[in-house]
Amino acid sequence: METNKNGMSTRTLALGAVLTALVVLLQFMGAFVHFGPFSISLVLIPIVIGAAIGGVRLGAWLGLVFGLVVLASGDAAAFLAISVPGTIVTVLLKGTACGALAGLTYQKLASRSRDLAVAAAAVVCPVVNTGVFLLGCLLFFLDTVAAWGQAAGFGSIGAYMLFGLVGGNFLFELGSNVVLSPIVVRLLHIREQSR
Repeated sequence: METNKNGMSTRTLALGAVLTALVVLLQFMGAFVHFGPFSISLVLIPIVIGAAIGGVRLGAWLGLVFGLVVLASGDAAAFLAISVPGTIVTVLLKGTACGALAGLTYQKLASRSRDLAVAAAAVVCPVVNTGVFLLGCLLFFLDTVAAWGQAAGFGSIGAYMLFGLVGGNFLFELGSNVVLSPIVVRLLHIREQSR
């Protein structure tokens, strides 16, 4: 199999290109489907697939693309109105970190079991994505998020952040990721073994 100067195979580069296009498409489409205040994101699935098949660098790249599309789609408009630098840092960091850490998780566990490694990466990706988002809210948007929580009738900012901002979205992303990512990765491995 041919590799480039960075050691990536032609197959990995092609898969990366397809997954990059899929990330862009899913994020733009997801921007129109909302569950609570934020859009539902299936985009984490190709990020996990890329991290498992292509490694940490591909996972980080796909996460970065995800972040860039979130900024371009207007999905982060409410936060951009409060703090442009805070929004950019939060959105790009959460995307890149979720892809890179999904790749690291897969890499560390793959020698034991590829299925376990993909399942763990599928959990890590939405946990990191949501966790960094919540940290960004605390660091850059605390006063505004507290006001939103009060206006929504939540007794505490923590309850609003967990149940108002991310609760349903996180559970949907986690569930869809844990179910679909391992299936697709397994199918890609079976296809490669049959060659």
